[in-house]
Amino acid sequence: MSGAATGPGARRAARAIDALRRGWTFRVADRFGGLDLIAVESARDADLAAFGSSDMLISGERAVTLKLTNQRAAAAPGPVRLAGAADSVAAALAIADPALDLAHPLKGPFRTVDTGGEEAAAAAMVLARHAGLLPAFFVRSGAVAGPAETECTADDVAALLDPARLHIAARARLPVEASETAEIVAFRSPEEASDHVALVIGKRDGHPPVVRLHSECLTGDVLGSLKCDCGPQLHAALHAMADAPWGVLLYLRQEGRGIGLVNKLRAYALQDQGFDTVDANLRLGFPVEARDFAIAGRMLELLNVPRIRLMTNNPEKVARLEKEGVEVVERIPLALLTNPHNAQYLATKRDRTGHQL
Repeated sequence: MSGAATGPGARRAARAIDALRRGWTFRVADRFGGLDLIAVESARDADLAAFGSSDMLISGERAVTLKLTNQRAAAAPGPVRLAGAADSVAAALAIADPALDLAHPLKGPFRTVDTGGEEAAAAAMVLARHAGLLPAFFVRSGAVAGPAETECTADDVAALLDPARLHIAARARLPVEASETAEIVAFRSPEEASDHVALVIGKRDGHPPVVRLHSECLTGDVLGSLKCDCGPQLHAALHAMADAPWGVLLYLRQEGRGIGLVNKLRAYALQDQGFDTVDANLRLGFPVEARDFAIAGRMLELLNVPRIRLMTNNPEKVARLEKEGVEVVERIPLALLTNPHNAQYLATKRDRTGHQL
């Protein structure tokens, strides 16, 4: 068992996430001074009055939905600052939360201004995603503001995401339906609450194992949701590993393709309005793919598994793992039956995200 150093930068970023969820003011500093921020979703009107700014910072994806960027900017959208956009939390939520778009169809006109710090703005969006909140903030320029309750930098956020911080925390035998001799290995990062796990099935035989990257899906894995294919994929992969000489399931705590459970449920609500999974994520203000595959690469490194046979229908996973130094010697498809509730979801994966079904 090994340990990982807890750097001060990562700790500052973790405190910023905590402040964000609590509705506290926090600062993301950069070479221009930085930005003072309060997350719209956790803010209160009394906090906003004390904050003294009605500017908003929203993600580039949400700005594209609101038609606030031109086509050139939409190709690689960055955060957008809206001057005097909202003088109350309710007004800000009407801009930030796409679930309220039907109730508040007319927005603006908005005046966009310089963010006041592009690096700080981009780092704030990463913090929002890791906190599981909407990527929207009340903002003021930190160079001229008073002290924030918590401060971090863009480099601190990068340190928080460094996969080298991941280490093996515990391991134990875990008999499961697919294999009574399976071993579970837990991985932990010092400043984060979510622990990733690997399930090792079978015995090493000198050949690359069958590996499946499975992102946590509470609704599919535990509750048996029919809206996705996550639960059936999980169990089919485990049985395929049991039939192979050996295999490794990497269970990544990255719910909803990395946007968190609450935001995934918001995306579900948007799907009920007719949006597919891709457009739902974009309307929420998130990238289509927000998962961190470097974590999987680090887990395989700690398990001493440099070469794998990857079970996936997503060629992007192959490319991402190879970028992390993992040799993928074979891609193994995973075919499952559809149902009336997930047929459109699977068609979107095929047509818009390149899955080979």
